[in-house]
Amino acid sequence: MCAKVLALMALLVLQACSHIQPVAAWQKGNLALPEMTFDDDPLERGYKEHIYSSKEASAGGSGVSGGGCGCN
Repeated sequence: MCAKVLALMALLVLQACSHIQPVAAWQKGNLALPEMTFDDDPLERGYKEHIYSSKEASAGGSGVSGGGCGCN
């Protein structure tokens, strides 16, 4: 009985994925609005990138390598 219920739930969940439509060209302007960004504060984003690059100590991502001590 439990397996049938789980199978039914899985079918219902997968059916919901079949109705996904691509974003139309005229809707892409809404996605480009500043309100839709994850990093809305450029200063805070700069701080996070600096901290990440100095702790990661590798090249790539933002193109910066550091020593890990945070003093660069």
